[in-house]
Amino acid sequence: MPRIGTSDLTVFPLALGGNVFGWTADEQTSHQVLDAYTAAGGDFVDTADVYSAWAPGNQGGESERVIGSWFAKSGKRDDVVIATKVSQHPQFSGLGAANVAAAARASLERLGTDRIDLYYAHFDDESTPLEETVRAFDQLVQEGLVRYTAISNYSRARADEWIRIAKDNGLALPVAIQPHYNLVTREPYESDIAPLAAAEGLGVVPYFSLAAGFLTGKYRTKEDFAGKDREGQVSGYFTDQGLAVVDALATIADAHDTELASVALAWLQAQPDVVAPIASARNTEQLPALLASAELELSADELRTLSDVSSKVPATA
Repeated sequence: MPRIGTSDLTVFPLALGGNVFGWTADEQTSHQVLDAYTAAGGDFVDTADVYSAWAPGNQGGESERVIGSWFAKSGKRDDVVIATKVSQHPQFSGLGAANVAAAARASLERLGTDRIDLYYAHFDDESTPLEETVRAFDQLVQEGLVRYTAISNYSRARADEWIRIAKDNGLALPVAIQPHYNLVTREPYESDIAPLAAAEGLGVVPYFSLAAGFLTGKYRTKEDFAGKDREGQVSGYFTDQGLAVVDALATIADAHDTELASVALAWLQAQPDVVAPIASARNTEQLPALLASAELELSADELRTLSDVSSKVPATA
């Protein structure tokens, strides 16, 4: 079980994404997914206070409420490491100190728990002095409301500055960073964030691990995604080089009698400092391929093949 950076949190090597809960997965289905994930040994659930404010009729906080109702029903709160995030909820926008304090308490209420295991600054807020934000996160740790702090979607320069402020002032240091990283989006993570993670002992928890479904192999022609919800996300990967990555995944998946998604996630899990990629399941049928990645051992040649073919994908994809 990998450890999250310098923390004492050890977790299953696949984090279950909560972005679909209360959105494309209703409460009952979400509970079934959480039941199946934890029954298979999973114990790391990632959400955010904004999930899923973008959906018609939603206000934000839907995912946290669904997870909270599952905690109450299952009694499994102490069996799960729960990560959530602040800065994007319509009612709790930004990273000012008062907002961070209020947003954390709102998340705790929705989750029905007394502590957040891993609390992320979701997106940088350059309108707020960084020291104010770092101190606000430290205050939550001092109060016992948050166990460990983390950052998501931060540039290398701003992440460096967060860590410097924390060190200079004896404040809580982040233990994890959440970047956009997968086989068809390797930059700027590998150039900028990976060296920082290695130097500072940050656990890496990548999101968009399957490139909006592109790395599952279900989008092999433009007709496969035309008019679909994810057309805008997937179309950027749809290059000869991107499709070559999918072909390589298919070859390796066939050799292991497994799914393409399992191989794509296993490649991520094998990268330095990666703790657990995040992947979501709208239903229990999508879970086995995700869970299988935790057991899949790719050979050095297979890892090299995937790294080589994916290095040819344009960095803008």
